[in-house]
Formats: sequence, structure tokens, C-alpha cells
Amino acid sequence: MSMVGKYVRLTPAELNRAVLHPDWAREFVEERMAAEPGDGTPAPGSRLHSTGKMWHTLERLLRLRGVEVNVVHGEEEIPGAEDWGYGAPRMIRPERVRDAAGAMAAITPEGLVERVTPAELADAGTYPYAGTYPYAGTYPYAGTYPYAGGSDPGQRLDDVAVAYQDLAAFFRTAARLRQGLLVWIG
Repeated sequence: MSMVGKYVRLTPAELNRAVLHPDWAREFVEERMAAEPGDGTPAPGSRLHSTGKMWHTLERLLRLRGVEVNVVHGEEEIPGAEDWGYGAPRMIRPERVRDAAGAMAAITPEGLVERVTPAELADAGTYPYAGTYPYAGTYPYAGTYPYAGGSDPGQRLDDVAVAYQDLAAFFRTAARLRQGLLVWIG
């Protein structure tokens, strides 16, 4: 099973409801996921987004580029939320989504991956580049998860750039609509 980064855009009222009623948030997400195309790809304009397996690499590179908002793991816990895969979802409030979108606007997809090599990412234990990924930290699971393979390392850098471009566009849309996000690894 792959670890993938997942997001849902919520209005401020929906975000508040999610904080007060985490079970409602799970149902909300599941209903939207069921309405998406059968291949799991979000439809244009979808309130859902996924970075696929590139979440950990995006996290590392965005931090290296000085993005202060925790775009990949979210910033605040949802009190009482249950595990949605590899931990409970977290939220990013609308004003922080706007901050993240602004910071990401200053970084091109090419700029995100320049001056980094697949070997450096593997040496740093960055999923999916490392042979195994030591999972500890933000979520309560520790252990080692094998990388299941995929394209060659150079191609994966291109995949990271594409994943970043799509994520930045998703954040821009959420910021323009003054929405917050729920974020989780599933």
C-alpha cells in the first residue's frame, strides 16, 4: 500500500464544522471521493487533491525553499479525529492557505527541483526515493515502509515538479475562494 498525500478544500463554515464534528468531515470526504471518476483522479474543479507518493519529497523541498506553512501535513490537529490512513487529518486555516499560496507562487516547478539529485533525496531517507522510508514524527506510526518501485529516479524528479505544479494550483484556488484545507496521508 502506498502512502499518498490527500487534501480537501472546505469553506470556513465547513472547516469549523469539521473541527467540531470530525465524523462529519470523514463522511463529507468519502461522499466526494465516491463521486470522482473510477480511476481516483480528481475531476477538474474538484475539492479533492492528491500529491500521490510525492508528498514527502514535496515536504522536504518546500522546507528547503523556505515555505513556512506545513503544506504537506497540515498545521493544526482536528480534536477527536480518528486515523484516516497514516494518522488523523490536520487542517490549514484559510489565512494560512493564502500564505502558502503566496509562498508557492514564488517557486516554479523547475525551481523546486533544481540543485537536488535523486541520490541526495535517497540519502536523506525521502520517500519515495529511499529504499525504505522511516516513518516517525508527525503521526503516531513508526516503522519502515518499503518503496514499491516505479519510474527511474530522474523521472521521479519530473514527477515531483508536476505534483508541485498541481498542488500549487490547488492552493491558489483554495486561497482565491478563501477556503481552508484538511490534509492527511492515506
